[in-house]
Amino acid sequence: MIRLLSIFSIFCVISLSACSETTERPVAVFETTQGNIEIEIYTDKAPISGGDFLRYVENGYYNGEGFYRVVRADNDPLEMGMSLIQGGRLDSEPIPPLIDHELTSETGLSNTEGVVSIARDAPGTGSAAYFFINVGNNDFLDFGGERNPDGQGYATFGKVISGMDVVRNIQSLEAKGQSGDNVTTGQILTKPVKINVAYRK
Repeated sequence: MIRLLSIFSIFCVISLSACSETTERPVAVFETTQGNIEIEIYTDKAPISGGDFLRYVENGYYNGEGFYRVVRADNDPLEMGMSLIQGGRLDSEPIPPLIDHELTSETGLSNTEGVVSIARDAPGTGSAAYFFINVGNNDFLDFGGERNPDGQGYATFGKVISGMDVVRNIQSLEAKGQSGDNVTTGQILTKPVKINVAYRK
């Protein structure tokens, strides 16, 4: 009986190991002109946002696009110390459809250091065509936060697991590019950082 239990225990351990391997989160690699960034995608916690991001990666929709906006304490017009870089499609055209807004209060995620989120206007206008990477703690971008008047926050779906040094280098670049509105004045990179290719690891 003891031997049978031991064999059963070993079988359970092997089975659990196999299960953990199959439930690993996908990782996307962005090869940019400033270096590589690796992002773990939380498709388990944020299936809508994470799934759309993965669709863009797997279909090559980020290839040849770039990072174009940087926000720092010195160029945040609301003086809240917001700190991030924004990237995605440079042609400003999302590839349909737009996605439903996933609240951070439902996903349990937060806009903290290295976390990646969907950019948007009104809730439901977001798309993985435009995303941002938080540099430092921006939890005022979560549901109920004071940054956005509607209080709905920004949907988070992943986290940088390698390359935060690259993210910070991008954030430090000159931002004297032409802006279309007052909010982003002084935040547009003079020269966007090109995404050479993005792919699933």
